[in-house]
Amino acid sequence: MQGMSEREYAARAGLSRGAIQKAKLADRLVLHPDGSIDAGASDARRAAATDPSKQRGSRAPERSASAAQKLKPVPAAAVTAVGDTLREHGLAPPSGGGATFLQAKTANEVLKSQERRLKLQKMKGELVDRARAESLVFRLARETRDAWVNWPARAAALIAAQLGLDPAMMQKVLEAHVRAHLDELAEGRIDLG
Repeated sequence: MQGMSEREYAARAGLSRGAIQKAKLADRLVLHPDGSIDAGASDARRAAATDPSKQRGSRAPERSASAAQKLKPVPAAAVTAVGDTLREHGLAPPSGGGATFLQAKTANEVLKSQERRLKLQKMKGELVDRARAESLVFRLARETRDAWVNWPARAAALIAAQLGLDPAMMQKVLEAHVRAHLDELAEGRIDLG
């Protein structure tokens, strides 16, 4: 036999024989032509395919160290995002310029929780679609403006009759003041940002 048997490799890896059989079926082990297990290559393949938080046993630190050597560096923006998320929720941000796997996983869980909360609030009707809200605000502002633009024509004759003035002159004066006021209101912008 060129390599190790399932039992020998299970003892070496600190796993059960059943776990080794599952890994073998899932092609996470490297086999020699005679069906025996190539221990070194299998360790490397398993380390690359296994979540570090799920590794256990006496060999977990060794596997984590060998897997860490093969990992690509994490972009600074990702580490900053992890730190910001943790800080927002009162947790300790990464120290020393990098985030641990546990910190990144915690930040990920926090973000997933926030996303679920937002979806739930949207389903309950507590949140509205931004584009729809902007459209409704715009429509309401336009309707209000149109109502004010048309008001002098309706009210001028009534006011002129009460004051004993010329209705046409009263309408011109009211229109000028209403338009000036609407121009002032148009300068203010609503920022939904």
